[in-house]
Amino acid sequence: MHENKKLIVVLGPTAIGKTALAIEVAKHYNTQIVSSDSRQFYKELNIGVARPSDEELSAVPHHLIANLSVKDYYNVSMYEHDALMALTGVFQRNDVAVCVGGSGLYIDALCMGIADMPDPTPELKQRLRNDYERGGLEELRFQLKFLDPTYYNEVDLANHMRILRALEVCYTTGKPFSEVRKQGVKKRPFEIIKIGMAMDRDTLNHRINKRVDIMMDMGLLSEVETVSQYRQYTALNTVGYKEIFDYMDQKISLQQAVENIKTNTRRYAKRQMTWFRRYSDIKWINITEYTNILKQALEIIEG
Repeated sequence: MHENKKLIVVLGPTAIGKTALAIEVAKHYNTQIVSSDSRQFYKELNIGVARPSDEELSAVPHHLIANLSVKDYYNVSMYEHDALMALTGVFQRNDVAVCVGGSGLYIDALCMGIADMPDPTPELKQRLRNDYERGGLEELRFQLKFLDPTYYNEVDLANHMRILRALEVCYTTGKPFSEVRKQGVKKRPFEIIKIGMAMDRDTLNHRINKRVDIMMDMGLLSEVETVSQYRQYTALNTVGYKEIFDYMDQKISLQQAVENIKTNTRRYAKRQMTWFRRYSDIKWINITEYTNILKQALEIIEG
């Protein structure tokens, strides 16, 4: 693959309109899109993960959307492999490819690769599982905050699997997970241009709230009921699903479940922005300031 190939990464918080911009950019270059949205890989999940509509998916060929089952084991290094394979195919026909998503870890894996993480001993795995069963998430968070405050401030603190993995690496290597992760940076044989979409917090929060209402109107409740048989799988421990499971378990009212989805989505958006702000190579477009976002994006790409 040659240096004149370009990967354009459209990133930003949830509900900001990344899909629409990515499709416009891909149409402009007559190319294809590789998804880096870790919640859209699963074919059973649609409304709750804001999967692109059939119309959007047919406007531009998409890769790595609805390509897995929630029952499949999948991790970020498998994603790195799959995304590079998809890109190789796109670059055989085009000089430009587009990647879109809000999952910082997966974008990093595609752009920089990920460090080969050491395997923990079975004893360590068991000890951490025991800690989790005994002290719950609080116990894991306490350990992570002590061993790796940097990652503690970035990770989804409700995702016990991510915290467990980070702790395994901390204890196995004696170094913070956030440090070990950076050691895997690989040079890609294509140029990478990152376009970040931003807007003021109030406007974004309003968009998030509105999108959750639209999801409910589209039938999110019945979608969650349909997938409830898979609720033990990690993929279902996600915003938009776990809150409705609480309603189905009669822990909260449906109205409270919807409010919780809105609150948790707003928190997720905040964490996404914390992650992306670490990088100096992202060219930001404040989309509240521009009427023609595509024009702004093309100016960045063409430099």
